Amino acid sequence: MIQSPCVAKCGLNEEDICMGCYRHIDEIVAWGKADDDYKADVLEKLTPRKATMGEGVNSEIISRQKWQEAEARLETIEV
Repeated sequence: MIQSPCVAKCGLNEEDICMGCYRHIDEIVAWGKADDDYKADVLEKLTPRKATMGEGVNSEIISRQKWQEAEARLETIEV
């Protein structure tokens, strides 16, 4: 079982990337139901994503609305 990269500094930038763990909101929402292959793919993206983005600023917390929007998007795909 692959552990979540969450560092409990949740906050999204303008691209819906959490500036704590560098996952997209869709990746965060999918994590709980995802298999280890999906999780490993997400983890591989985080270091280059962080290097590209640098130290960003959280522009908003992950709201219930953002979470529900991501859930709705994910209903159409299998993770």
